[in-house]
Amino acid sequence: MAVARAGRAAPGSRRAGSWFRGLTLVTFISVFALVVLGGVVRVTGSGLGCPDWPLCHGGLLPPLETKAIIEFSHRFVASILVGPLIIVTCLSAWVFQRNERWLIVPATAALVLLVLQALLGGYTVLNELPGIIVLVHLAVGQGLLGCLTLMTVVAYRGPLRGGPRPWTGGKLRRFPSLSIVAAAVVFGLLLSGSWVTISGSTGACLDWPLCNGDAFPSQRLQMIHMVHRYVALVIGLLVLYTLHLGFRGSVQPTPVRALSLAGAALFVGQVLVGAGAVWTDFSQEFRALHLALATGVWAAVAALAFVVYTESAKTGNAETGSAEAGGSPARGHTSSTRTANG
Repeated sequence: MAVARAGRAAPGSRRAGSWFRGLTLVTFISVFALVVLGGVVRVTGSGLGCPDWPLCHGGLLPPLETKAIIEFSHRFVASILVGPLIIVTCLSAWVFQRNERWLIVPATAALVLLVLQALLGGYTVLNELPGIIVLVHLAVGQGLLGCLTLMTVVAYRGPLRGGPRPWTGGKLRRFPSLSIVAAAVVFGLLLSGSWVTISGSTGACLDWPLCNGDAFPSQRLQMIHMVHRYVALVIGLLVLYTLHLGFRGSVQPTPVRALSLAGAALFVGQVLVGAGAVWTDFSQEFRALHLALATGVWAAVAALAFVVYTESAKTGNAETGSAEAGGSPARGHTSSTRTANG
């Protein structure tokens, strides 16, 4: 009986149909690709490759110029692929999943952010890339990715639930709340990196980890660059500590361990690529990869926080239940043994 219960989904963990799960996953991947492509536009200086909007140099197709093609590709993916996918996903949620608020709310928010992102993109181009608008444009894009991450997790795992996790105890007691904090600070770190770019501070420090031989430079642009590094250091320690709690030991559900390990690997890779960008005189390839990995870290840590809260607060989930049924030294099993022994 215990094994049979463990194999079932926990109460309240209703998953969406397979076609809807596939739709959310495809939409998530397309938004991720769009955000990465937007980073390529920025690091290659192609933001004004098409100086008008929505046309490109007055035409439907761009001229045969590298920057124009890069900028046009970003617009094309956004309008022809990502936009329709988000609209279809939102409508599908309202029609077929209207009783599930954890799908309806992020779906509606994603649609609103999509419209806002398009308007900001046009405003940015027509006003020749004002720094603060570029920053907001990035924040909205990453927020859109967060909404699709939540939708995908809920579609595959079921709605979010509050309360303590059945597998958390001891050092893992604060892991659920730490995962939320980690996701929030990673989002802030993304914006910090964007500020370095729009402030013109990218090439201010020509070595790593110091800045032209100084730990605390006095020049303004160098200070902005180093503040980002110090922020990354502090946030990195918190994030890596949280993620290491997620994959150490054996009581965590498999998705938690996998996402924690992936997030940690992506974060370390991002740091190394950031150093490589400095050592290669800020090559476009390294800078684009740095932004792509940063987006990957954000998606992984956000997904981790959502996955943690898709587990039932009362009965546990299939992953942990199966482990306990198989004789894993879980806390509940140990307590039962002590009771039986008096």
